[in-house]
Amino acid sequence: MADDYLWVDSEDALQSLCQELRASDWLALDTEFMRERTYYPQFCLAQIATPGVVACVDVLAIKSLEPLFGLLQNPDIVKVLHSARQDLEMFFHLSGRVPAPIFDTQLAASFAGFPDQASYASVVQTLLGVTLEKSHTRADWSRRPLPAAVLQYAADDVRYLRDIYLRLKQTLKSQGRLKWLEAEKAVLTDPATYRPDPETAWQRLHGLQRFKSRQLAAAKALAAWRERQAMSSNLPRQWVLKDEVLTDLARHLPTRLEELAPIRGLQEGLIRKYGDAWIALMAAAEGDAKPAPAPERLSARDEALLDALMAVVRTKGSEAGVSPAQLATRRDLEQLVRGQRNLDVLQGWRLETAGRALIEFMDGKSTLAVRDGLLIVHPDN
Repeated sequence: MADDYLWVDSEDALQSLCQELRASDWLALDTEFMRERTYYPQFCLAQIATPGVVACVDVLAIKSLEPLFGLLQNPDIVKVLHSARQDLEMFFHLSGRVPAPIFDTQLAASFAGFPDQASYASVVQTLLGVTLEKSHTRADWSRRPLPAAVLQYAADDVRYLRDIYLRLKQTLKSQGRLKWLEAEKAVLTDPATYRPDPETAWQRLHGLQRFKSRQLAAAKALAAWRERQAMSSNLPRQWVLKDEVLTDLARHLPTRLEELAPIRGLQEGLIRKYGDAWIALMAAAEGDAKPAPAPERLSARDEALLDALMAVVRTKGSEAGVSPAQLATRRDLEQLVRGQRNLDVLQGWRLETAGRALIEFMDGKSTLAVRDGLLIVHPDN
């Protein structure tokens, strides 16, 4: 395909582009960024397309991106993205605002019969019959000049986004499911979704299930400390302190500097710089230690019920042409078995699609049956 995109690398050109796009009802948007060496993403390239233009914006060459931020905040223009969360997170950290309104084609695809978290390439292939080039997915987007093939790859990320947006929107409209999308995207445009919270950073850690209360409190304190350090220095968490080292510190609960040295992977320089602070954090965390209540294991009969509820969700998802993962996870259904009722699957469109069927099954008002080789949820008359 010819290089039929507009290259924007100056403030005047960006201002002109944004002025032109203000008349649009919607625009397709994608971004390229680097995050391997930083906590916050390094914005490198923005791709924008409308029915009449495809543009690649070299954000590294432009001092002020306010015209772009203003365009993305225009409430009269729908911003179309595929798998929008990381792009929206980046814009929030850069401008303090989340672009809105949006249309996430990955989310829309999951309501139109595609698997959960379907890739952009797979949706383009299925809807348009176009096979996208994949050899540049790991390109260095901070490089300048960017090779022509890489720029073409970037432009294609919004070129076809226009068409799949129109098709998916029409599909959901014909199925009466556009309101489903509206209900889900509220979380995506909520700034709280992207605001880092050091106090919950410990939830990213693995292997804490068998920690005693003092160890868990220490892990929480260390994870919060690491998150703040990573944010303030704009370094990846793992560069500040690796997960396995952090959990080892919390497991062993050292009280003196010399007790830090045997911990595998803990460099001497880090001990000199932060050792005293870690010991103080862990000591202070002891007073806040609270045992993490572990739920009782489900009985064999409850596990069987959980399996049956999963079958109900898969059956209802198949009937509706919706990814079962969009309806409920196994963890959601485990909570249902345990008696919880304040669950997403029992709210809104999910209630109508699968939630009511789950409750009726649990109340003995329906059964699972096989008809013509297919599993169905059969009313118990």
